[in-house]
Amino acid sequence: MLRRSAAIFLLVTAFAAPARAQGTPLMPGVTYDRGVQFTPHGAVVVHVLTAPRPGSQSGLWQLAPVLARGTVLGGGQRVTQMEKDLAARATVAGINGDLFDPRDSRPAGVVIQGGLLLHTPRSTRSSIGVDSSGGLHVDRVKFFGTWRWTGQRRPLGGVNEVPKTGQVVLFTPGYGARTPAVPGATAVVLQPFPAPQPNADLEARVTAVPAVGGAVAIPPDGAVLVAVGATVGPLLQTEAPVGTAVTTRLVLQPAWTGVQSALGGGPLLVRGRKPVFRSVEDFTNDQVSKRDPRAGIGQLADGRVILVAVDGGQPGYSAGLTSFELAQTLARLGAVTASAVDSGGSVTVAFDGQLLNRPSAPTGERAVKEALLVQYFGVYAAPPPSPLLNGDPGKAAEQLSYKIVRPSRVNAKLVGPDGAARPLEVDVQHEPGSYQFTFGDFDAEGTWHWNVTATDDLGRASTIDRPFRYDKTLHGVVAPRSARGRATIRFTLARAARLRLRIETRSGIVVRTLPDVALQRGPGSLSWDGRLEQGTRAFGGSYVAHVFATSEVGTSEVAVPFVFRRL
Repeated sequence: MLRRSAAIFLLVTAFAAPARAQGTPLMPGVTYDRGVQFTPHGAVVVHVLTAPRPGSQSGLWQLAPVLARGTVLGGGQRVTQMEKDLAARATVAGINGDLFDPRDSRPAGVVIQGGLLLHTPRSTRSSIGVDSSGGLHVDRVKFFGTWRWTGQRRPLGGVNEVPKTGQVVLFTPGYGARTPAVPGATAVVLQPFPAPQPNADLEARVTAVPAVGGAVAIPPDGAVLVAVGATVGPLLQTEAPVGTAVTTRLVLQPAWTGVQSALGGGPLLVRGRKPVFRSVEDFTNDQVSKRDPRAGIGQLADGRVILVAVDGGQPGYSAGLTSFELAQTLARLGAVTASAVDSGGSVTVAFDGQLLNRPSAPTGERAVKEALLVQYFGVYAAPPPSPLLNGDPGKAAEQLSYKIVRPSRVNAKLVGPDGAARPLEVDVQHEPGSYQFTFGDFDAEGTWHWNVTATDDLGRASTIDRPFRYDKTLHGVVAPRSARGRATIRFTLARAARLRLRIETRSGIVVRTLPDVALQRGPGSLSWDGRLEQGTRAFGGSYVAHVFATSEVGTSEVAVPFVFRRL
């Protein structure tokens, strides 16, 4: 028992170290880690995106909520699809956002984009805000809106949400094309209407008073006040006839001065570096105490943010966490403050339109109303598709590419193991888009670098460096299509090398690492006897043979899948 506890402690501690420099780079400044925590309830798979402080480095990074289909109303989308929709404007990575109403996909809490209020906060749950300096706020935010003509101020019930009886609600173009049709509702059209900034007087004239009860078109440069009830309906018609100047005020408490982006969330997970056991928010016991897939956001002491997604509900793969266990995980990762977002089948983590986790929903990734995305506006280059050009047929040339999202002046080059540059573009002006190259003139073995720098029309300089290997030491790696009891991996060596074989599951979990073996040039092989580290026999299924070869020109690696059948 002591041995197992020590192993659990070491695994969790190694995964949870606050310095997150060892993650896989996704794009400049943003890394991805996938780790496994072992708990008494089973393994838990945790995904962590680490990104720079929002707004740092001349505005190259932004953290903001993105609404499915761009409006409060209009149905949901998968996070991967939302990322694809943004691909021409930024390179993005992120997680799912707030809870939403399954009937019409409206978000449950606040939405602020670019400093503009698109949806009212839910005061009984935490709201998550990011200010102009990149600070993360987790607060209970209340809304106290008002409207008035020349007389007294009247209460405003909300922004872009269906009004209840006795309420007046403001609808802006962020809601969609038309207001909801509410029987007996009275409406007035305001045009032109200022940008809906919180805590400011927004004045506009009434240009129309549509018929009672129907859906009303929202002008692209206007807004609509909708009143429901026998008292507020006639009051709105009386006090806001055509031609009247109406002033609305969207008051938040706390004021959240400077907050540029916000979404609903909760419960609060970390305050002052300590995990919060009970935040007393409007969630059921099941929502916080059940082991489920979960997601959240936290800010580290140095200003970087972490987006965390935990797989769950899948016995044998990942058991999930309770809300407090997620809080403990975020605190171990170094979060100073943190909040949860939607949990369960909605939990998603993705990069550049590619899913990174394993959602628990029966149909896979679920459509959601909101994603919380890190958006990067600098030059981006994907990892070269052939990371190891090892002399195999069809691997003599490398396909290289990069993407820019604004007009930019670009320098692109390959740097060889000798440190010498092979320029492909020098101070070339390009419009936004993707640019491809094919390079096959490799004259030295070792690690090469695909390096691209760009300065866009806003004066923002960015760079990306992608290392890859040209190494002919290891080639012709072949695994048996179906191995029974024992798997033999065959290959050819171009020079003497030390070989290591690592057996992994398809999801990347290492089940066995064999000792290094020194082999001479020519055909060679490594065998796995079908046993795990502890000596027990492995279950049948799909595995990956990961072969590492270390020679005088460095270390190269090739991974090949195979199927193992237990005797």
